[in-house]
Amino acid sequence: MRIRIRIISIILVACALLGTYVYARSDRSIFEDYSLFARNKTTVRLWYTDDTLTPYLQSKAVAYSESNSKVRIEPVLVSGLEYLEAINKASVDEDNYPDLYIITNDSLEKAYLAGLAMEIEGGDEFLSKGIFPEAAINSVTYKGKKIAYPFYFETSSLIYNKTYLENMAVETMQTEIDTAEGEAAQEETEKAEEEGELSEEDEVTTEDVNPEITQGMIDEVVAESLPLNISDILKFAESYNAPEQVEAVFQWDVTDIFYNYFFVGNYMNVGGEAGDDVSQIDIYNTDTISCMKIYQQLNQFFAIDADSIDYDKVVQDFIDGKVVFTIATTDIIKKIDDAKASGECNFEFAVADMPGLTADFGSRTMSVTDCIVVNGLSENAEEANEVARFLCSDNSGDIYKLGGKVAAHYGVKYDNANLATFVGVYADSVPMPKTIETSNLWMELEIAFTKIWNGEDCNSTLKDVCESIMTQVTGTPYTAEALPDPDDDAITAGLTEDSEDND
Repeated sequence: MRIRIRIISIILVACALLGTYVYARSDRSIFEDYSLFARNKTTVRLWYTDDTLTPYLQSKAVAYSESNSKVRIEPVLVSGLEYLEAINKASVDEDNYPDLYIITNDSLEKAYLAGLAMEIEGGDEFLSKGIFPEAAINSVTYKGKKIAYPFYFETSSLIYNKTYLENMAVETMQTEIDTAEGEAAQEETEKAEEEGELSEEDEVTTEDVNPEITQGMIDEVVAESLPLNISDILKFAESYNAPEQVEAVFQWDVTDIFYNYFFVGNYMNVGGEAGDDVSQIDIYNTDTISCMKIYQQLNQFFAIDADSIDYDKVVQDFIDGKVVFTIATTDIIKKIDDAKASGECNFEFAVADMPGLTADFGSRTMSVTDCIVVNGLSENAEEANEVARFLCSDNSGDIYKLGGKVAAHYGVKYDNANLATFVGVYADSVPMPKTIETSNLWMELEIAFTKIWNGEDCNSTLKDVCESIMTQVTGTPYTAEALPDPDDDAITAGLTEDSEDND
């Protein structure tokens, strides 16, 4: 029997590696087709909509079945259209309903109010801050309850061409060495002349003035040159001797809120830290207006056409060496690795913390967390919680190797250090709010950012967004009190002036 079980496991792993997808079926799953002992185990069905997860989930289902004699996982790939409605219908009308399902954190309020999510078992103990980033914990918190398990995340941060910065570091150090060598030679010459040992025509050479430039020295200079804020990128652009192929020092998708939100994320409050409280909404304030003025001012430094830019183009230009700095999500790491593997890229890249705006204005990026939810209508809640904990405690790094996702907890063994940097950025990010009343905010903010980038008034544009969202929240027409316009010169001067705070 043990030999037969091992053969079955090998078949399932092979299916996973071949990318065989498991679709929702009314009769039985592929796991029931091949498992000789499935009827002796409790089946925990896990619905998901992203087919890139299939190899990972299937491999973990096999591993769980081998180590657990009572429970097996059945991953089921389903359509993402009307996802919650399909979960609800299956839970009420069908036998093959999901005990678990994966969904983004911004849909958790809707799921909970529909009875499709329940408070997880021992949530405060399992979701400890030593294991899960604060953003992950906030993303699954609703009205003080932990109603899901943080599985994986997406966020954005600053990416830079490490090769360019290393080359610049070498040039800088070599210039300093050459300068020091010249000064030393001059001092020796003057000293010899004073002592009468050398005529003005004689030549003096110095030894050991040109030390070897090591990789450690280069890394140190690169680290010191990384921008703490956007102002530093502007200063970098003024002094950078760019290679011929570089078309832009800094470029990002100015039309997508996911890559723009960091401009206002430190000062805009939508639902509090957990994004679940409509009494805590502050969109229109002097700080957000000031940040949008800074954003608009950047258009004169980085001439990005909002009508022709998109994320895919930005990423491709960056990989091609046409851009030095950009804002990107975790998916760029695999795209870079693929380009290098195919011989289409010979640059090295790295991820840095999201920079602030100026010495006076900080930043905070947005994140979305995909969560594993225990179906509130499941008859196997205990087993479902155990499976969710198993998946959200996986430190193997397989979630990235097989699924291309970055886990929403610490301690994962990634081969790429840049992924760990993304985890650090995610920890301090703003999770997408759960409140149903603010679901239109991201579309309206995206439109507002584009308008402001193209020159429309920052103050009135943000006021319009505030009034639209608050009308949805209150259910009645809402008029915001107009705020005085912050002084343009005082705000945008920080983009170019030197500041001791940046040293």
